[in-house]
Amino acid sequence: MAFDAQYRLADLYYPHVGLENHAGERFRFGVWADGVLSWIEDERWQRTLGYLRETIVTDVRCQSDELGLRIRCNDAVDSERDVYIRKLVIKNLRDEPRQIKIFFHHGFDLYGNPTGDTAMFDPDSRSIIHYKSKRYFLINAAIDDRVGIDEYACGRSGVGGSEGTWHDADDGVLSMNAIQQGAVDSTVGLAIDLEANGTATVYYWLCAGKRYGDVRDLDRTVRQETPARILSRTGSLWYTWVNKTGEDLSDLPEEIIELYRRSLLVVKTQCDHDGGIVAATDSDIEWGHNDHYSYIWPRDAALVADAMDRAGFHDVARRFLTFAHDTISDDGYFLHKYAPDGALAPSWSPWVRNGVKQLPIQEDETALVLWLLARHYERTRDLDFIRAAYKRLVVQPADFMVAYRDPATGLPLPSFDIWEERQGVFTFTASAVCAGLEAAAALASLFNEQERQARYRSAAAEIRDAMVRHLWLDDENRFARGLLVGDGELKIDRTIDASAFATFFFGVFPADSALVEETMRAVREKLWVQTEIGGVARYESDTYQKAVDSDGVPGNPWLICTLWLAEHAVARATSVAELQPALDLVRWARSKARPSLILPEQVHPTTGAALSVAPFTWSHAQVISVVRGYLDALRFLRRGSGEISSRATEKNARANSVDKPETIS
Repeated sequence: MAFDAQYRLADLYYPHVGLENHAGERFRFGVWADGVLSWIEDERWQRTLGYLRETIVTDVRCQSDELGLRIRCNDAVDSERDVYIRKLVIKNLRDEPRQIKIFFHHGFDLYGNPTGDTAMFDPDSRSIIHYKSKRYFLINAAIDDRVGIDEYACGRSGVGGSEGTWHDADDGVLSMNAIQQGAVDSTVGLAIDLEANGTATVYYWLCAGKRYGDVRDLDRTVRQETPARILSRTGSLWYTWVNKTGEDLSDLPEEIIELYRRSLLVVKTQCDHDGGIVAATDSDIEWGHNDHYSYIWPRDAALVADAMDRAGFHDVARRFLTFAHDTISDDGYFLHKYAPDGALAPSWSPWVRNGVKQLPIQEDETALVLWLLARHYERTRDLDFIRAAYKRLVVQPADFMVAYRDPATGLPLPSFDIWEERQGVFTFTASAVCAGLEAAAALASLFNEQERQARYRSAAAEIRDAMVRHLWLDDENRFARGLLVGDGELKIDRTIDASAFATFFFGVFPADSALVEETMRAVREKLWVQTEIGGVARYESDTYQKAVDSDGVPGNPWLICTLWLAEHAVARATSVAELQPALDLVRWARSKARPSLILPEQVHPTTGAALSVAPFTWSHAQVISVVRGYLDALRFLRRGSGEISSRATEKNARANSVDKPETIS
């Protein structure tokens, strides 16, 4: 579930994280008081949206001085069942008793489609039920010991001039229409008596299921356990989960600890029970793109899973790797992206170019899953898991990557770049493939497969050498973005691209080598946005969602690209003082978060406003990755100055290489 800035429910996913989205029109709630109906998004209300500390339970404050009301809300999805709970504590700010009404509106489009829905009042449970085929949603509420809906209206929405039943509440009284089918919505109302300066507590819940009996059983369970206990239990579980490693984080500033733990929680919300890790569950992007980010890109997911693995949450990586095992092609590669249920997702990468068949892949996606698998083994030593995944996630993709190379250059054959915008042979992709083959070699050695180990390691070495021969720009002393597919030949693309961080992050070249230092210097100097906002653009002249056309603004600042500079600062540091820039860049990222500490994909270069989706899962994972690297480096360096010189060698061999052995009251 996701709310917009006006505290309207914008996205409601079931049965997977990111699939299907059953929210059509925004769900809103409002108050009838003193003869006036005011929806919570109105200007009468001041809203503060946040979370209870170290939980995934919201803490939302809404106040209207004009209406003399203050409402504090807590929202949570039950950690054990498909139930959403909202608690509202309503405070009368006036000195006289009053009667008010609370209205909740529901704009369902079941299966993401408004056709053929039904909304009905269910007299047995005194609830509203929306259903279509195998999707049922039951809405109920309680005030003190009074359970059930007082008023309701089921009606048409968006058909023949019908705007929806929320307009039925304009006079404070609902029609009591008990059923409607087609394109429908519903609104329910609850009457509340408030003493002078008094408070009242309302609980509202939504149960999701595939049959009528499912949601009725869940409704009974909520009544028996009580919404208060469910909310408290869920908050306690998430607080315990995010602190389960028991790690001492006192070496970090408090504001970084807060962002780090919030990022762990946010990433967890983007992880489906079947293992997929979606890029974002914010559907606002659909308005301009006619699609969304609620898919699994294997590359993004591998990097997110690795960050969580480094933080000690190994189940996230294991579940994703299981998902990957089930979705990779029998020929050993991943396609563009996947839906949370494992189905192939929409793509714009063609299977044919100039009449000739090609693979519409980003080869780095295949390589980085293998890279993750080896790193996961080094952390968990779960040999049984590796053995079960060995054929499909090691041998088949590694054999594919060895074969999918240009014999003339030794580099990988052309595929699509990290940004999904161009086709060629890229520094990022070559680095990822090199790391993936090194990972395969390390895993092959576990089973004493010496021939495979040697073949994979040899191919990785050939790619590394070929990168220097073909992707290094002698005249500019840095790596190019890559080689672009042209008219029958590959042409050098000299664009400075932040994704060149892959050269050190995946352990291909030492972070303090001249190859990397000069490349990252070019990224800092040419891609840093020269405004008060700052940050790093993806590459020179980036036009994606371009907000400003100005000198000194190569593109919008992206959080992941900015934090890649922090990764370099960590990887090359030989003293505690040299780690400080990494911490400063994490502070920069925090300054671009919403008050709830939700991080976007990118920000406006002059205002700092969030652009594109929020939360962007990779942004939060990159924070986690930098914090883990910072803590590891800090603790290493503090062991004594006598070891600092050895770190320059050790960190580049191990840091990113595959061989690295609050209560609800």
